[in-house]
Amino acid sequence: MAINAWQEEHRQAGRDAAKKAGSQKKVNHELGDFTTTPRTLFIALIALVIGIVSTFIALLLLKLIGLCTNLFFYLRWDTALVSLAQSPLGIFIVLVPVVGGLIIGFMARYGSPKIRGHGIPEALEAILMNGSKIEAKVALLKPLSAAISIGSGGPFGAEGPIIMTGGAVGSLIAQFFHFSSSERKTLLVAGAAAGMSATFATPVAALLLAVELLLFEWKPRSLIPVALASATAGIVRYYILGAGPIFPVPAHVAFIGPIGLLGCLLVGVLAGLVSALMTYLVYRFEDTFSLLPIHWMWWPAIGGLGIGIGGLIYPRALGVGYDVIEQLLRGDVSLKLILGVLLVKLLIWSFSLGSGTSGGVLAPLLMIGCALGAAVSLFLPNEGPGFWALIGMAAMLAGTMRVPFTSLVFALELTHDFNALVPLLLATLVAYAFSVLVLKRSILTEKVSRRGYHLSREYATDPLEILFVREVMRTSVVAIPASITRDELSSLLTEGQSQQRGIQHLYPIVDDQVQIEGVATRHDLMNLVRNEPGKRQLADYIQASPVVAYEDENLRSVVYRMAETGYTRFPVVEREHPEQLVGMVSLQDLLKARSRNLAEERERERLLHLRLLFPSRARKGALAGSQTTGD
Repeated sequence: MAINAWQEEHRQAGRDAAKKAGSQKKVNHELGDFTTTPRTLFIALIALVIGIVSTFIALLLLKLIGLCTNLFFYLRWDTALVSLAQSPLGIFIVLVPVVGGLIIGFMARYGSPKIRGHGIPEALEAILMNGSKIEAKVALLKPLSAAISIGSGGPFGAEGPIIMTGGAVGSLIAQFFHFSSSERKTLLVAGAAAGMSATFATPVAALLLAVELLLFEWKPRSLIPVALASATAGIVRYYILGAGPIFPVPAHVAFIGPIGLLGCLLVGVLAGLVSALMTYLVYRFEDTFSLLPIHWMWWPAIGGLGIGIGGLIYPRALGVGYDVIEQLLRGDVSLKLILGVLLVKLLIWSFSLGSGTSGGVLAPLLMIGCALGAAVSLFLPNEGPGFWALIGMAAMLAGTMRVPFTSLVFALELTHDFNALVPLLLATLVAYAFSVLVLKRSILTEKVSRRGYHLSREYATDPLEILFVREVMRTSVVAIPASITRDELSSLLTEGQSQQRGIQHLYPIVDDQVQIEGVATRHDLMNLVRNEPGKRQLADYIQASPVVAYEDENLRSVVYRMAETGYTRFPVVEREHPEQLVGMVSLQDLLKARSRNLAEERERERLLHLRLLFPSRARKGALAGSQTTGD
């Protein structure tokens, strides 16, 4: 039989009365805005420790880079970061990056191939595909290989390796506890954010980078620990590395006028264009290296040869280049410096990165962006020393890495020039828009894609969170009385089914008050009808205590329950009266939420018409229409 018609009418009447009274449908009292539990406090406490440890690791890596630089180019034992332009090696400077590339190739082949690359894609892969687990040897070899790569002249930054190393430390600490993959991810990202915060004295930008690039969610359970780790690293940094800003600049004017704002839009477009070019060059070189008939362990040495040749042409293109960034932001620029960075730095960076060596992308992007801004400053209005270099720096970062808010805040924290907020906002968003419209993937996600994975950088509310079971469940279902006989069951399955739109695969078993006693599948019922002799009652064969759905819970909860149990159909009951059957919900019904989401995305309609604004024209149109129709 079907669910009693009088009961369905009674429920419908009740719903209509509620609508007339202006009442809203009830929402499960257990649902809240967030899913955070007190366990977050324990995770946050561990994240605080990770923040402290990552700060000292950042210090160690910076010292290692300085040591390698002095050993390779000045043959002395010193940990200070120095410029490579004054190296006494002369023409032999070409050989230094080759030696560094050879060492990295051997470390990658016989140590861990995960040290290859610029760090962030490897962190993404660990989060998405490896349960946020990173090997201990990666935490050791990654900073060492990065120090050798950068110290031997590699035109890279230290931030990518620091992010990877900090993430590895966070992952290793998490692996000592009984944590879920999501909790390990939180601590991995906490270590990564702390490493960036300690390196650049940018705790807020480090947190935003974690949210925009690494967490793949915006939830308090991860945001709070990561923010605490980043802030802790920023505080500890003050005592061991000094306070920020790293690149202080004099405050620029608060408002630059319409021409200046148009210039920001232009810088954004140019930064987006150069970002696309750089991404293309990196992976074009990578494809070219893959065609070589030699093992990939030799590729970094070939990349080092390109670095060495570039160093002969323009020595200041080698290394991290913090001194060059600082000079460009001060406005102390020359045409030689601009061309050296835009041509030599860009080419040797993309060539060597395509060879699979170890090194970061952040500092090179800052330098190239500064040079681009300095170039356009030659014909844009003068808004103060280094203003256009600052705008270009942030726009380049936003266009290449596709992290507009990180880029904006990062530039502000690096310079403390908060008057540049609006110009930075315009430039970063234009560069970001240009990049996402021109390229399907960023320089980071392209690496992940080439390893056979796909990830989306768009986040939105899940439609399954918004809709409730009561909105998609089916009330026109066949419920079978527990007292039914075999002959009656046979008649119901063969004749009664023809009244349904489709085959019902799960049948609720109810008593005389439509209270659920269990469920039975159509397959089991058909076997019962075919094989069981006599007239025994169905109650002997039903599955009692079935998994149910509640009419006032959201669809996401039901999807999770389906995934946990393996069932794709549930009877729906009232929460206050869990024995009272009100309908059925299946996986097909849940697709209604997705269909609604697609309709909102694709269906276009015009809601406001101009004739409403011109009533006299509307009346004339209506009159003309009535005359043509003869009304």
